[in-house]
Amino acid sequence: MQHTTTRDGVRIAYQVQGEGAPLVLLAGQANNHHWWDGVRDDFHSARSTLTVDYRGTGDSDKPDRPYSTEVFAKDVIAVLDDLGVDRADVYGTSMGGRVAQQLAAHHPHRVRALVLGCTSPGGPHGVERGNDVRGSLAQSRPGAARQALLELMYTPAWLANHPGPYRTLGDPGMPAHTRRRHLAASNQHDAWHLLPDISAPTLVLHGSDDRLNPAANAPLLADRIPGARLHMIPGARHAYFEEFRTEASPLVLDFLTAVPPQRA
Repeated sequence: MQHTTTRDGVRIAYQVQGEGAPLVLLAGQANNHHWWDGVRDDFHSARSTLTVDYRGTGDSDKPDRPYSTEVFAKDVIAVLDDLGVDRADVYGTSMGGRVAQQLAAHHPHRVRALVLGCTSPGGPHGVERGNDVRGSLAQSRPGAARQALLELMYTPAWLANHPGPYRTLGDPGMPAHTRRRHLAASNQHDAWHLLPDISAPTLVLHGSDDRLNPAANAPLLADRIPGARLHMIPGARHAYFEEFRTEASPLVLDFLTAVPPQRA
């Protein structure tokens, strides 16, 4: 565990594992670096991995001020600067994919290759989850909303054989004010006008059965980002990267390996 301090005075925690060229892994909304615990070792045969506790999560500071995906991207830049990393590959899932869009668009010289997983361009062009999904996540009955989220993240077959612990359901140590700030940051994301400016080679991954972040967002991103590749994982829900890791992780590594060295 290491820390750096951003220009606006927020202390950000980050974690580095493995050896080799760095791969930045960005977690979903209201989650810390443990989001990646189930799969980050998949990349250590060829890469080191760098995770970040977003402001408001984990061991980072938790200021009660507006957050945005652009601010989160600047925090990642602060971490790269602290490590002396000029350019890295970036793999963001869910809200982490929104942060990754901001990184690649606003800091193109810092992103060698980009993977966007189970994410959305946001704004009026993004495909929103249905009211039935929203309702299931707003249930007040104890445990009901958590169970609904589990079923949006994973298939019934996977849940039947994996009783937990689950690391993709949110940082349990987050105070209420930062949960609200994260929700607002994700909801206010709109990168539609930025996507054509992304110059990094890009792979878009999505589960075909994702209803939390509807699968229809994947082709929108792939069509909007110049030269982007699209891969849908049949039968996968939102946490495709964990449940379908034997397919998803090799796809990511193969894509990153195929990016020409001269892009670095």
